[in-house]
Order: sequence, then structure tokens, then C-alpha cells
Amino acid sequence: MSLATRGHPTVVLLRQPACIRSRCQALLALAEQDALPHFSLHPERMEGVADYVVATIRQNYPELRIPYHARWRHFAAGGIDRWGGLAATLAGEPPAETARRRFDLAIVAVLLDAGAGPQWRYCDAGGQVLARSEGLGVASLEAFAHGLFSADPADPLRVDAEALESLDAARLGHAFQHSDRNPLAGLQGRAALMRNLGAALRAAPAFFGAAAPRPGGLFDILAAEARPRGLPAERILALLLEALAPVWPHRLTLHGENLGDVWHHPLAAPGGPGQGLVPFHKLSQWMSYSLAEVLEDAGIPVLDLDALTGLPEYRNGGLFLDLGLLQLRDPALARQSLAVDHPAIVEWRALTVALLDRLAGAVRERLGLDAAALPLARVLEGGSWAAGRRIARELRPDGAPPLTVASDGTVF
Repeated sequence: MSLATRGHPTVVLLRQPACIRSRCQALLALAEQDALPHFSLHPERMEGVADYVVATIRQNYPELRIPYHARWRHFAAGGIDRWGGLAATLAGEPPAETARRRFDLAIVAVLLDAGAGPQWRYCDAGGQVLARSEGLGVASLEAFAHGLFSADPADPLRVDAEALESLDAARLGHAFQHSDRNPLAGLQGRAALMRNLGAALRAAPAFFGAAAPRPGGLFDILAAEARPRGLPAERILALLLEALAPVWPHRLTLHGENLGDVWHHPLAAPGGPGQGLVPFHKLSQWMSYSLAEVLEDAGIPVLDLDALTGLPEYRNGGLFLDLGLLQLRDPALARQSLAVDHPAIVEWRALTVALLDRLAGAVRERLGLDAAALPLARVLEGGSWAAGRRIARELRPDGAPPLTVASDGTVF
């Protein structure tokens, strides 16, 4: 049995993107029957949503050369190729080692991406001031460049267990310019996540190596699994979900295993295995998209990328809410800060996953492209995520999402 398919059958099921998709589609089917407790669906608005997304794509990518929705986009915020500058210092090293470094960086940077909060800003080395995902991405990259995640001063451009296990909130906050006047939401949670990652690296030499455990060890596993045609995208996600399971806060567990980004909804999977549970694995799927780019650059084609799902986060979900495709039954919820496990948030995220599949089809039809030319990872980038941010800025001066989720630094 592969390293990435072990575990109790129900836990394995809840880690599969097909399960994510089917459970989210089942909740969308209930929405079509007007049978969900928190949201109503207005399908006549989908045409307008698709038009808005296509207009956003044409504005951002007029030649339709759309990259994946991956962490690498944020490293280039403001048109500066920051990763390219770092990579130039690695010229001449074996390509596999560069790929390991990119795995190191992408995994840490994705884990550190949960919502920054509306007040936080980051001033990069060149004086550019960035917020939200771009700011978090550049802060992660610059911390990586300065060796925050490496215990070897002679080799700063890497991530290892020893450095992560000793990383406290004060040092992480300093790197991310956190202060009373510039508060980074969920700082303690982010630091704990890094320490959890360090412990997970050390505890699993089969995944991360024995001598100096690092996230980049996953590159070697995936490269070894690849066949001449390439590597299925689902294998990336499956490996991440098993290897990184100990990293996530212990909210829900099943048969002694940490479920991660899986939540209760009273109408989910009645009578099925894992009844009442809806998996999302948002950060792990975004990480998969980010690592797919590294693998392809290393000469390993990634197959069937659309087996993964859209990302249930507040930009994609906000797009559907702001344009009226979804409407809250209780408008008072929009004036509250809701926990990630609130049934309304779980419902919103599930509907977002299912609606993104429908949106992708409508966008492809308008652009005259098929799924091979415009996979979901490009629809998100071009795309629904950018359109969600755009409509938020049009409707609210601070560009905040239409629902406020209380972030602990580990989900959004």
C-alpha cells in the first residue's frame, strides 16, 4: 500500500477530492430544493457571475495565458519576480535540490497564508507595502531568504525540523512586522502551526528524511512515484494529507486520526460513512496546486488537475454572495464574526466548492476553451478569486469579504 493511502477507510475517504466534491454537490442539490438552513440559491444570477469573472480574466490576462492559482503568484506581487531573484543564487545546483527548496518554501508559505486581518500590512525589502495574501506571501519569502526556517546558517534557503520546532510567536511576529499598531491575526496559531510542522517532520522520516527532516523530502517521494506520462494530481493531495495530518490543530478526530479541514453539517452524508462531515482541505489543495507547478518545472507532468476541487475560501465564496447567487436567510449573520465551524460557514464553503465547478463550465464556454486548456486551477487564478476580491473592493471600502470569519491562523 502506498505511503499516501494508509489509514482507516473512512478517514481515507474524507481525504479524497471526490468525497469533497460529492458532499458539496449534495448540499448544493438541497439548496436547489430551497432546503438549506442558512443560504438560499438564486441560479438565475449565475450568468451574471460568469460574465463578471470573464471580464476579470480578460482584464488581468488579455492573452488568456493564465497560470495556476498557486503561492508563486503572490511572491511576484507588484510585478517583482522575488523568487526568480533567489533562484538565480542557486544556479548550478542539481534541479532536484532546487525543487526540494521550492517544496520547502511553498509548504511553509501556504501554511502561513491564513487570513491576515484587515489592519495588517507588510513593507518589503524594496519599500512596497502589501496586505492580505500578497503581504503574507512576500513576508514568508523574505523570512525564508533570511534563514528563519533553517537551522543551518550556511544554508538559509531551506526549511528544517530543528528551526521550526524552536520558532515562537515573537520571532515569527518580528519577521512579519507584527505590532500593536500592525496586528497580524492568528499570530499564535501560525507559530504553533510551524512548530507542529517541525514535530511532524521529525516524527516521519519515511516522508521527510532522517538526517535533516524537511518538507522537500516529499518531492523525492512524488518524483519516484511518477510514471512516464506523469503524476496524478490526486497523489499530491493524498500525500500531503497523510504526511501533514499531525500539523493541524486537533479539532475533529476519527478513529484516532486528525481530520484537519473537515467540519460538521447536520445535512451532510446522511447514513453514509462519516455521517454529518464535510471535508474541504482548502490549504492542502492550494498547496497541491502550488507543488504541481514545481513538479512540472522539474519535468514531471501533473495529470488530471481537475480531480482536485475549487477552494472554499472567502474570495471565491464572497463572489457568489456579493453577486447574489447566494443569499443569507438571516442578514444579521453578516454583522457577526463567525467561527470556522459555524454551520453557516460550513454551508457557505460547501456551496462554494460545488458552484465553482458550475462556474468553470460557464467561463470555459464563454472563452471557447476546454478543461484541458483552462483547468479549474486557472479559472480560480484568472478568475473567481480575483473577481471575488474585485467585487469586494467595489462594495466595501476596505475590500473585506461579505462574511467575517474569526481566523485562528490555520484555516482561512
